[in-house]
Amino acid sequence: MIQRQFKLLIVDDNPKNIQVVAGILGKQGYDLSFSTSGKQALELIAENLYDLILLDIMMPDMDGYEVCKKLKMIDKYHEVPVIFLTARNDEESIVRAFDIGGQDFVTKPFRVAELLARVKTHLRLKAFEDSQQEIIDEAVEELKNLNQEIIDTQKEVVYTMGSIAETRSPETGLHVKRVAEYSKLLALLSGVSLEEAEIIKMASPMHDIGKVAIPDSILNKPGKHNEDEFEIMKTHAQIGYEMLKHSERPILKTAAIIAIEHHEKWDGTGYPHSKKAENIHLYGRITALADVFDALGSRRCYKEIWQDDQIFALLKEQSGKHFDPDLIKLFFDNLDKFMEIREKFKDEV
Repeated sequence: MIQRQFKLLIVDDNPKNIQVVAGILGKQGYDLSFSTSGKQALELIAENLYDLILLDIMMPDMDGYEVCKKLKMIDKYHEVPVIFLTARNDEESIVRAFDIGGQDFVTKPFRVAELLARVKTHLRLKAFEDSQQEIIDEAVEELKNLNQEIIDTQKEVVYTMGSIAETRSPETGLHVKRVAEYSKLLALLSGVSLEEAEIIKMASPMHDIGKVAIPDSILNKPGKHNEDEFEIMKTHAQIGYEMLKHSERPILKTAAIIAIEHHEKWDGTGYPHSKKAENIHLYGRITALADVFDALGSRRCYKEIWQDDQIFALLKEQSGKHFDPDLIKLFFDNLDKFMEIREKFKDEV
């Protein structure tokens, strides 16, 4: 049981009644407060947190029923016990007292032993409930921390796996990070919720995970692939999807979509399924633009770094061909934000 000094509020329009109750309860070491009206009681309640309230029913202006009703509308007082102290002992009054949230009912003139016993009983229950709530709150906080740890671990695994795919070829170390940031920004600009955009950001580093199955002789070949080599290279999209498709985790489910659709093209000339326009999932369309933008500005075994004017000219020329024209517009309308990301995560020379 929690060991503390309990705070009690006594509410009665008759000061003599307050004096009698205070005389009994004060000897128990309780921290007592007093009020002679419902309005004053609610003011005290708003400023303090009491462990128990002893409440008279028959008071002018605002009776005890109304005080209790307003009291129970306050979140922190949902579980605070209210004991009604009143000369009324008819069944209707008693039933009404319980209906509006009272926990007990003691009639005047009351017996000292009975009042003490009821107060102690409700305070013991309150203390036990508080201790259990503390345990629950601690458990919930621990679960939140564990859940965040799981999310952080998933992020780390996703970035690591994405980096493994990239480092099979001598590509830029921060490519997956930049693509993730570009993808999140494009998603938000497209009207996607922050939560979904974060999932896209976490999933996009896996876009080329299927490259782990491509032979080094093809993956790292300088210059252009021949027809047969390119057919083998294209299989990485399907391979990546097959690696990821069985998971029910939102991040990996999104990664599976991105893996198989980020090489589809708006005009239907992409792979592996020659999807067109909005039949290509938004996740794939977003990552396609993010990936190509970053790849063009990075050194590869088969190409040198393109200059910005070359990159921008190609993206504009490929609007409605390779890329979703709406995404291209969003990209150029917010170009400064994309350039900020590129600068923030630029590769060390």
